[in-house]
Amino acid sequence: MKLKLPKTVPVFPLSGVIFFPKTNLPLNIFEPRYLSLIDDCAKSDRYMGLIQSKKSSTEVYSVGCLGKITENKKTRDGRILVNLIGITRFEIKSEVNNNKSYREFEVSYDKFDKDLDPKKENPVKKETINELSEKTKFFFKKNGLLLNWKEFEKLDEDQRINTLAMIAPISNEEKQTILESISIQSKTKILAEIIEFYLHESSVNNLTVQ
Repeated sequence: MKLKLPKTVPVFPLSGVIFFPKTNLPLNIFEPRYLSLIDDCAKSDRYMGLIQSKKSSTEVYSVGCLGKITENKKTRDGRILVNLIGITRFEIKSEVNNNKSYREFEVSYDKFDKDLDPKKENPVKKETINELSEKTKFFFKKNGLLLNWKEFEKLDEDQRINTLAMIAPISNEEKQTILESISIQSKTKILAEIIEFYLHESSVNNLTVQ
């Protein structure tokens, strides 16, 4: 059954948070305009978009991710604790003029149709994924990041790449580049190149210090 996705999406812009399909994102909502957004979403189809804000401006990137609210709980002090599950990436077409406190955009999902139909994807070679996992384990360890690798390896290929890109200690711009990469092959290749760059830079810095 084909998902009926909204053409107009209420958007929560966040700086430094990248959201990917097939991942979960907990949010702590406290700003009045976004409390209103969550209330409105909860009363309708529960879909909302997350997109990264550009540095020191009201502009946002052109690609974000549609999420569906799976949990929302109000706290005594007026906040809302939300869990989102990533559905598919979208591309902004235009901003909607509305009388709401939050922003809405007309979006298209066409460019990222593989997010909803994995059969359209050519799988990444197992050796490539395993090689990336080993490099990432070393990279995470060097940066003091812990990940339950046993549980991680139960995820499908796309979930693995999306999860690594989401939590890796790399720049927001690099994460955005991965988010905008259409195929799993290109996402894997770019993530591997970024991690290799950081590992190489780290080894060069260590040699310089010594």
